[in-house]
Amino acid sequence: MVDVILSLNAGSSSIKFSAYQLSAGQLLPLAHGQVDDIGDDTTFMAGPASGHPTAQPVDAPRGSVDHRAALGLAVDWLKRDEQGCDVVAVGHRVVHGGPDYAEPVLADPAVLERLRTFIPLAPLHQPHNLAGVEAALQAFPDAAQVLCFDTAFHRSHPFVADTFALPRRFYDDGVRRYGFHGLSYEFVSRKLRLLAPGLSRGRVIIAHLGNGASVCALRDGRSVASTMGFTALDGLPMGTRCGQLDPGVVLYLLSEKGMSAAEITDLLYKQSGLKGISAISHDMRELEASDDPAARDAIDYFVARVRREIGGLAATIGGVDAIVFTGGIGEHATHVREQVLGDMGWLGVHLDRRANGRNAQIISLADSQTVVFVIPTDEDRMIAEHTAEVAGLLNVRPSGLQFARLTA
Repeated sequence: MVDVILSLNAGSSSIKFSAYQLSAGQLLPLAHGQVDDIGDDTTFMAGPASGHPTAQPVDAPRGSVDHRAALGLAVDWLKRDEQGCDVVAVGHRVVHGGPDYAEPVLADPAVLERLRTFIPLAPLHQPHNLAGVEAALQAFPDAAQVLCFDTAFHRSHPFVADTFALPRRFYDDGVRRYGFHGLSYEFVSRKLRLLAPGLSRGRVIIAHLGNGASVCALRDGRSVASTMGFTALDGLPMGTRCGQLDPGVVLYLLSEKGMSAAEITDLLYKQSGLKGISAISHDMRELEASDDPAARDAIDYFVARVRREIGGLAATIGGVDAIVFTGGIGEHATHVREQVLGDMGWLGVHLDRRANGRNAQIISLADSQTVVFVIPTDEDRMIAEHTAEVAGLLNVRPSGLQFARLTA
């Protein structure tokens, strides 16, 4: 049997997983997959870490697969197709850790009960994250269960970056800017520390651009400010989320349009962003391929907001030594990156268009005062590393370096 750490990301109707083997003092990618349409016409895709996942059989009647059964599909496949696996620890992505959790923790009843109180802060994510935890606790009662929070990386913010200009009692009640995408930012920050130790200790802006999008300012590897706030709606426009919005718009929708809270939630989370502006798609690739003027409008607005947020965050940390692009758009949309950075000489950025066009790791010219990187993110890997650290299984060094197995 092979000792394995599972990284789990449980959604409302899906479970994504990645498996990492503990072997010879290293954490090795083993496999990955996804169970979709839980509770309906469930589908299951899985494959080795080095290849693309393929369709796997789901031997279950319609409507019978819940989160626990979905996790069982993944484990049975791992034992069958990956020469047997012993799951010794499970790491979970939990979107909201509230004001309490600044680092990953072992799951226990008290922690889970506290996390349920944060469901109103992340109603589209938190209940399903916790359902995945409950399923894993039942499936692997002897394995360490480690909770990794998307908000934890931002708990180093100063007060002025976390508060709203509301009466102080609301801040004390938890109404504050939490920031998200923390697991991605932490992974990329660790990678940058390996690639450019000196720059990583300076003033860094990371743009996580994908279906969900945000920008974060770091100093000495610690988050100073982020564009996302109380919820994952704030800041940049996203695939289907609106981004920054005058709160008066919500009041207008309530009072003048007679929309309910549920209708407004659906509008802001699922019908807005790139999809809403273009009326075509939430997918940047489709928008870039379209000749419809509305597609161009959506891209232009996205680019303008990214530029605005980078400029604002640069002011927050007193300039920039490095900018990093990550996420699906950040890693692959060369034209978007060029539009964002094309005339940012005032910020010390001089883009190397040829390097940018081939998605090189460094896309700035040699004489650029600000160095621009493209670094692929890997939140699953970050979860696995945290899980190994917290469970005491490995003495982890950042992001893919050698490990040393701990002994009792």
